[in-house]
Amino acid sequence: MLGFLFNIANIAGGILLGLTLLDKWDGDKDYFNKAASYLSPFQTVIGSILMVFSIIYLIRGGGFLFHIVSFIGGFLLLTHVISKSPSLKDSLLKFSDMLMPFKAGIGIALIVIGILGLF
Repeated sequence: MLGFLFNIANIAGGILLGLTLLDKWDGDKDYFNKAASYLSPFQTVIGSILMVFSIIYLIRGGGFLFHIVSFIGGFLLLTHVISKSPSLKDSLLKFSDMLMPFKAGIGIALIVIGILGLF
């Protein structure tokens, strides 16, 4: 059950992060924009699930690369929360800014990881 939730969170987080690239593929249908507008209020929850579950699965072992990508995706989804933390704000925002050029690629990778996990 938790694995299913983690895979759904990967797909949802991938849609939110990879929206710029998915929108180009979608054309005029705006399917991904509608999905992202529905998912955007849950961005903090999705990012939290990705980070917590990826840490749990990393401790368990196996699928190292998949879980690192999920952790990074969760981190990118939580940048608005991280920016409010005064003690770690500067270093975490620098790391987040370094990852932003890869945001769409990480989003697509999350979608692939989520779909593969469902099967």
